[in-house]
Amino acid sequence: MRRGLLEGTDAAAVCAEIVADGIEPAQRLAVYRNGFASRLATALRLAYPAVQRLVGEDFFEGAARVFAFERPPRAAWLDEYGAEFPDFLAGFPPAASLAYLPDVARLEWAVSGAAHAPDAEPLDPARLLELNELQRASVRFVPHPALGLLRTDCPADEIWRAVLARDDAALGAIDPAAGPAWLLVERREGEVAVSRMSEAAWRFTIELCAGRALCDALEAAGGVEADVLLAQHLAAGRFIAFAVGNRQFDTEPSP
Repeated sequence: MRRGLLEGTDAAAVCAEIVADGIEPAQRLAVYRNGFASRLATALRLAYPAVQRLVGEDFFEGAARVFAFERPPRAAWLDEYGAEFPDFLAGFPPAASLAYLPDVARLEWAVSGAAHAPDAEPLDPARLLELNELQRASVRFVPHPALGLLRTDCPADEIWRAVLARDDAALGAIDPAAGPAWLLVERREGEVAVSRMSEAAWRFTIELCAGRALCDALEAAGGVEADVLLAQHLAAGRFIAFAVGNRQFDTEPSP
């Protein structure tokens, strides 16, 4: 059945197991095959609205159907479906002239991830006062599940905003070759926000979010006021816990 749906092979074998009941087995299988592709295309539309507007509905529908059969979902929860779509677009010949499209898609997937991430209580910075100086140096932070960091080769954030705002003038003024952007994606009070960072600030932040010890992240943080940036992250609730050695400290104080 799976091969019949995804590859169109072994159709005769599976049709032999399908009851006609007024509709020929091959036709019944085709209904499922079309429904499968249509539902997955809808899931991609919800995750990639700016990409769809950039390429047009017909182009997007065609690309989504090719993607659906090449890379079917691994789980029934369709909010998780489409993570590979940006890489697919990067290698999709009909989209080759739109070099910025995969980066816009990567940003949209990060936005979708932030929107669907679970809620979590932010870390209370006062918990850090319980630590001595040596412990503070070796602190490793746990990022909020709705926090994302990505680097794009083009101003994907500007393109994304202009497309969603249907602002053709702003879109026309963007130079896709303007250079890279270092982006932070987060959910604030139920809304997903995308903001730019300097390269140095972004690299320091990604070290923290990767669980690197604070002293090591500070040592690698050239060209940035790391203490100020860390304070901003803590005030914005971008961490939910921290660990020292094998012990993890959450937002609630110890009894």
